[in-house]
Amino acid sequence: MLIVTGYVQVPPSELPAFTRDLADLARITRERDGALSYDAVVIDASRGRLLVMERWRDQHALSAHLAAADTIAFVARWDARLSADIRKYDATRERGLADA
Repeated sequence: MLIVTGYVQVPPSELPAFTRDLADLARITRERDGALSYDAVVIDASRGRLLVMERWRDQHALSAHLAAADTIAFVARWDARLSADIRKYDATRERGLADA
């Protein structure tokens, strides 16, 4: 499993439009093969800052998402107006929170 997480920041005045656009993309993305979770939450509206959290079955599923036309269109619409620090991590031993 891959975990993708990090921060995205947009101009605060554009946050409502960005979150609407992102919600539309999220609805589509959650239905993709290999998408285990795809979420974002506003953590500081005054700065336009969001925390992004995704889980993918494997690299093939993540790559398909990144190559999808709607993902490419979303990035093209917002790329010049956002900054991001998003990282990908390999998770090799998933278990419950209280499990050793």
